[in-house]
Amino acid sequence: MTTGVPLIRRIVALGAPLVLAATGCGVLPSRDAAPRPPAGTSAATAPGSSAPAGTPATSAPAASAPAATATPSGQDTRPALAETRSTMTPDLKAEVVGLHRVKGKHLVVQVRLSNTGTDKKLSWAGEMGDHTRPLGEIKWASGIGVLDTRARTWILPYKPAGAPCLCSDQDRDDLGPFIGPGESITVYAVTPAPAGNPATATVVTPVGPPMPDVPISDGPPAGDFPDPDAEPVTPVTRRVVLPSESLDKSEETADDGTDLQVNLSSDVLFAVNRATLTPRARVILARTAKLVDASPAAVVKVEGHADSSGSDAVNDPLSLRRAQAVRRSLSGLLTRHGIRFEAKGYGSRRPLYGNDSEEGRRRNRRVTVTFARPRPEPADPAADAVSTLGPDQEPTGTATAAGRPVTLRITGLRRLDGGMGLLTYTVTNDGSAEAWFNELHHAQDWESYKYQAAGDVRLTDVAGRRRYLPGRLQVPTDGGVDSYCACTDVSGVRAGTEKFAPGQTREFWGLFALPETARTLDVRIASFRDLQVPIR
Repeated sequence: MTTGVPLIRRIVALGAPLVLAATGCGVLPSRDAAPRPPAGTSAATAPGSSAPAGTPATSAPAASAPAATATPSGQDTRPALAETRSTMTPDLKAEVVGLHRVKGKHLVVQVRLSNTGTDKKLSWAGEMGDHTRPLGEIKWASGIGVLDTRARTWILPYKPAGAPCLCSDQDRDDLGPFIGPGESITVYAVTPAPAGNPATATVVTPVGPPMPDVPISDGPPAGDFPDPDAEPVTPVTRRVVLPSESLDKSEETADDGTDLQVNLSSDVLFAVNRATLTPRARVILARTAKLVDASPAAVVKVEGHADSSGSDAVNDPLSLRRAQAVRRSLSGLLTRHGIRFEAKGYGSRRPLYGNDSEEGRRRNRRVTVTFARPRPEPADPAADAVSTLGPDQEPTGTATAAGRPVTLRITGLRRLDGGMGLLTYTVTNDGSAEAWFNELHHAQDWESYKYQAAGDVRLTDVAGRRRYLPGRLQVPTDGGVDSYCACTDVSGVRAGTEKFAPGQTREFWGLFALPETARTLDVRIASFRDLQVPIR
């Protein structure tokens, strides 16, 4: 059957056995769907079939991601469950048109990409690729995924043996490299499902802000998609770490949803080249002890670290003695029994930041206390009744870029599950000439990221005396861990995202930890003034 040929090619390309594809196995359960022609066409027939578009498929549909509804032009007309716009290419609209949980453990995510412009073709594959790993060629929709907020996990498509992902392939699926003006294509990804069978999920793409509260259907998806159970696949996930710091810079924490890592400043705990705790240290360690008491931890790790200014002969024993001093003090401050401590010193071998700036060296001089994350406090029902701003009341600020006026507008600070929050904001060039606004990636901790990102954003809880930094996606490597900002990427194929034409507006985003009791936070972005923003 002619309609079965593209499916065989697709499944074979993903490594599934030919016999499974030919007999209808090796694909996820599906409902009938009308095939769609390649992007950039308005032909009345779908690829691999002589039937007119709109005719129900009697066998496997075309290799490209199918649509549940086809028009005479072959466009996917399903209603959008959620949508976002590309920060780099605002004419590129991404809409979730399908989110299906299959076998209780997989998700099929379908995203319609539309060119809303009137004069230019848009390249899509570069924008939809996963930027947290090398892909070689630029042709996969490997950046589509979901955010498991409770597990603090960024979930990407499965990786089979023969390809980067179980997802749309520009060449294999005849999608073409461009989307013409007024046209659209639908791409897909098959991912692990979030734990706990949630009714909704936050869908993520590399192009724009995450899309929360997308309803998950437990019915079969429209079309045929590769079955992760039919071949060996590897889940691809990124741990989401949410950092924060005290306003007095005495400590900073990193919360990955499982463990809490408290980095205590050695400059506050000790005198230079000494391992005796200062009088101020007891106050800081008492706060840490309360966190340990509130956690289910049976083991607490205490690790001493140094910057690169001294030799290993000095840094190694000093970092160990400091870790031991913190261990002794903490153990005496705890009210809970049965906790075992492990103390080690690593010298300068595990820096968190670059050592080529004083700020980086200061933050690397630390004692790290790691333990199981404390149990969250019960939510305050009154906290849900926060005031929100109308469209004409959004917090705004102004700044300049190369002497040209630029306007910031906060479009949302939304509380997600798991103590996480999503900040969205727009930047507009109000001048009459092109302008670059590079300040967005000039954060003090920019060296901790693998690539440049719009990370110069800080959320401050004045009452709680705590500052919240953008989240990080952690990718294990042979040499340790690479961190990518859980915010708008402005590197690689997206390097032009900080360039603004006259009158142009771009929307940016970032993930943060949000204090459970706060109803408003002070938000500072780059060189704009601080804005007080309500949490909704």
